[in-house]
Amino acid sequence: MDKNHITRKLTVREFFKRFPDEDACLEHIMTVRYGHRHTCGACGVVDATFHRLQNRKAYACAHCGNNLYPCAGTIFEKSRTPLQVWFFAILLFITTRHGVSGMELHRQLGVTRKCAYRMGMQIRDLMSSADYKGLLGGLEGQVELDEAYVGGRRRHGQGGVGKTIVMGLKERDGFIRTEVIERADTDTLKGVFHQNIDRFSVVSTDELAAYNLLEREGFIHGRVNHTAGEYARVDENGYNHHTNGLENFWKLFKSSIRSTHIQISKTHAQRYLDEFTFRQNHREMQNAMFDLLLAAV
Repeated sequence: MDKNHITRKLTVREFFKRFPDEDACLEHIMTVRYGHRHTCGACGVVDATFHRLQNRKAYACAHCGNNLYPCAGTIFEKSRTPLQVWFFAILLFITTRHGVSGMELHRQLGVTRKCAYRMGMQIRDLMSSADYKGLLGGLEGQVELDEAYVGGRRRHGQGGVGKTIVMGLKERDGFIRTEVIERADTDTLKGVFHQNIDRFSVVSTDELAAYNLLEREGFIHGRVNHTAGEYARVDENGYNHHTNGLENFWKLFKSSIRSTHIQISKTHAQRYLDEFTFRQNHREMQNAMFDLLLAAV
């Protein structure tokens, strides 16, 4: 696949050119998931050729005739919603900056509100499974850490009433990772650090006391004191410590929740985080983003 295809924007015009009907959508699922030449699971022939069957959403092995259903085991398998509608819903998710509400899907797709809500949640799950899973940072790589409080009522001290605590980890000029946590304490954060950050990374945080754990766990750690009006600091080793990347992400996420979704429940907060995180990580490559999601179905 050429670089221009990966990086250029996937417009509505290009979308309907690529996927004008159900057959084109099924063909794309087959190509992304299996390819038209691969080892047949029934007869074992290597590099077997598969041909489309006319009366069903299936392909047949040219050697043994075994049928392969590209949508089997995916979110499309038992759905009565046309594949083209599903594909357009995915397009809306990858081209928006502020997210897509269930009501917006309901209006745009012409499906019921219940169907729209279910489709939205399933697409968010795809975004979670398709995103980058490796450790952040590495030798002298820098990682920002920052917690935020989402939802609930007006803040009364740190955290506020009924708010969901979310933790963000961002590789400087790289991938971002986010997750819902129960408490911003040392026991909780210790697990987050070791599951997500390479131990040789340089970690930048704000002044939260629980981040003292980083030094005890062997990370190179620098902090900025927001309370004192400090938002960036270069240490004696030349590392520039700040959490500006994550703070910009939290600002977009919170404003999008207020404007697009009005509110989200703690139960589904991780799904919405995964949606915004995936889009942030792949924002410069919409065509590849589309194919990543279809490969994860």
